[in-house]
Amino acid sequence: MIDGLPRREGGPTGAGAAPHAAGPFGSRQDPHGAALAAVRAQLTDLRLRVPGVRGSVLAGVDGLLITHDLATGGEPHDLAALAATTFGLGRQSALVLGQSPFRDATMRSQGGYFTVYAVDTDRLMAVLGDDGLNVARLHLEARPTAQHLADLLA
Repeated sequence: MIDGLPRREGGPTGAGAAPHAAGPFGSRQDPHGAALAAVRAQLTDLRLRVPGVRGSVLAGVDGLLITHDLATGGEPHDLAALAATTFGLGRQSALVLGQSPFRDATMRSQGGYFTVYAVDTDRLMAVLGDDGLNVARLHLEARPTAQHLADLLA
């Protein structure tokens, strides 16, 4: 820690993230590399299976990006933060309405869709779709994908 601030260890996150680079004392394997590769494969598979999906991110409920598969669209870190914001609003709404826990929420804008799925209590999957996205098809495919991610990350 420098200046009392915690620092993340590891290399970059996201599609194509490589294991930790060699440091002054040799190289070090990323202990989460295999799990993240499997997660990215699930995200890529979702994008390829559902027409109109532009990509997705896996984020913590704190809004920090874990990894992503974005073909086109927004900045992955921004989408992770938006996913956490959406989760917070959805969770609070579910509590007030007596419908807890949060499962998913979809927002539609003129240019497309943004859907957030709870993976587990700590992680979210957010999917970015274009205006031609079939949301029902997305839900049919993405909900099992979120469960697969939970299993991979358990």
